[in-house]
Amino acid sequence: MASSSSRFVIYAALSGNLLIALVKFGAAALTGSSAMLSEAIHSLIDTGNQMLLLVGMRRAARPATTSHPFGYGLELYFWTFVVALLIFGVGAGASILEGVARIRHPHPVDHVAINYAVLGIALVFEGGVWLTALREFRRHGKGRRGWIEAVRHSKDPTVFTVLFEDTAALCGLAVALLGTLLSQLFGQPVLDGVASILIGSILAFTALFLARESQSLLTGEGMAAEGLARIRNIALAEPGVLGLNEIRSMHFGPSDVLVAISLDFDDAQSAGDVEDAVSRIERRIKDSFPEITHAFIEAQDGRDRLAAGAPRLA
Repeated sequence: MASSSSRFVIYAALSGNLLIALVKFGAAALTGSSAMLSEAIHSLIDTGNQMLLLVGMRRAARPATTSHPFGYGLELYFWTFVVALLIFGVGAGASILEGVARIRHPHPVDHVAINYAVLGIALVFEGGVWLTALREFRRHGKGRRGWIEAVRHSKDPTVFTVLFEDTAALCGLAVALLGTLLSQLFGQPVLDGVASILIGSILAFTALFLARESQSLLTGEGMAAEGLARIRNIALAEPGVLGLNEIRSMHFGPSDVLVAISLDFDDAQSAGDVEDAVSRIERRIKDSFPEITHAFIEAQDGRDRLAAGAPRLA
């Protein structure tokens, strides 16, 4: 399941986005700004997204059953994918449609000072939530990797989903502010609609990126190559192990990993010796990787695998 720090990030984003959404809807009603309405829809969608992520975390934490022997950890990835679809279908779609309608039927923004005040307040709130998500992502997910690489290696979608949502929110606020300013300066209400379409495009790009990452996790991502290499070294360091035939892994959640290993043992060892070695290897793997909750180690002659045409991963 996701960590308590992930839950904290989501609650922070939820409370901030709910308050911002209410303020934006009020400002949109007073000013008639298309960009402000798009931003209000954006914040409302983000609020719903955080609720869905909390649902996913709660459902993923359920214990294993006979029908789901490895638990429900994949539910977190499913609900993250739903969030991405919601951003794309509702957030981006509504913003683009609103922008097109405003371009076709432009009218000046009323009480423009309200727009500036609300957008400024929203920037402060969104900036605070963004910094919180950024700190958690850097502490638990980024390491020394680049940003995109870190997201692709991360197995906890809750933190990077909130981070990308808030990044899109900040970009959307900047576009709304610029659209309002240009619309006022040049007397071109159509620019307000253009800003709304740009906000929708930002949401669409964010949604597609999140959907791609969530889909990869949902369809069974394995451990990173460096982790598998360490497991390989642990197994081969055990006396009596001649080679590693095969290793497979799969994430059922951020802290719920299954690892299956096939090892070629020295034929001179007794069955009891092999059992003891398997127990030691499993214990060392789990000590080194607390996120590995299931480790299955098979003793198999490497020559039998080669005869069957399977690759030897020694």
